[in-house]
Amino acid sequence: MNSYIVVFDTNTLFSGLGWQGSPYRCLELARNRQIESITCREILLELREKLQTKQNRSPIDAAVDIEQILAFSRLVEIPNNLKVVVDDPDDDMVIECAVVGQATHIITGDKHLLSLNKYQDIDIVKAADFLNLLA
Repeated sequence: MNSYIVVFDTNTLFSGLGWQGSPYRCLELARNRQIESITCREILLELREKLQTKQNRSPIDAAVDIEQILAFSRLVEIPNNLKVVVDDPDDDMVIECAVVGQATHIITGDKHLLSLNKYQDIDIVKAADFLNLLA
């Protein structure tokens, strides 16, 4: 069992698929099974929509990207009843996914999530900070 269990928020997944920066390197750790990735249907639906609207990916290409993420991630079911992020309720699904999946970290660039620093025992960090933690 990996000691790091992470939830990548939608933007981290989006960046990790599109560019080779810190989010990409974090996704590579999950692909190589050095960390465990957890996701939920809600994050993947938001990601698919962003891939199609912001990267002009076709529905088929976006579906292929989603399949790639599912290949190295454990899918959990969330009840959608957590209310934590007052300024951006869409971010609640990320926290809820982390709670249900018993994650150690949420990897995000989202200011609303980052402002929490921690939720229960889950550290909320930027991709670069997570990579530094492992270094």
